[in-house]
Amino acid sequence: MNMAHSSAAPQASGSRKATGAASIAWPVSISKAAQLAGISARMARHYESLNLLPHVGRTDSGYRLYSEADVHTLRFIRRSRDLGFSMEEIETLLNLWNDKQRASSSVKEIAQKHIEVLSERIAAMQSMQRSLQQLVHSCHGDHRPDCPILDNLADPATDGSSSCCH
Repeated sequence: MNMAHSSAAPQASGSRKATGAASIAWPVSISKAAQLAGISARMARHYESLNLLPHVGRTDSGYRLYSEADVHTLRFIRRSRDLGFSMEEIETLLNLWNDKQRASSSVKEIAQKHIEVLSERIAAMQSMQRSLQQLVHSCHGDHRPDCPILDNLADPATDGSSSCCH
């Protein structure tokens, strides 16, 4: 699976490109690439291990060398993760990003499905919040040992439902 991003071709070794006030000598080390992409070096290695970032250059001693295109891809992955896409969805999005013949409808479909999943998660979390609010409201929160919150958590009959208090 070839995921090299064609619109941001890597620059020749040792080349410099101005980015803001600073100048960056490409390729860069993993720590610099991670910093530029806003991720940890560990995550950069992880994404490479998942083949989301294949063909990272190496020095003779085996150290990774990241091109400008690699850093751009890492930023794409980070932004996708920030939006909550799964690794499988990110792989698909990367393939679509790299496919200049893609139909934007394919990308939109993935995003719409993700919105549905997010909406379901939000609804579930709101339900949890309401349940906890009911439990907290029923708890006196004083020196007495009886606690409706703990009673509800321990009650097998509630089994995760929002029923509250005895």
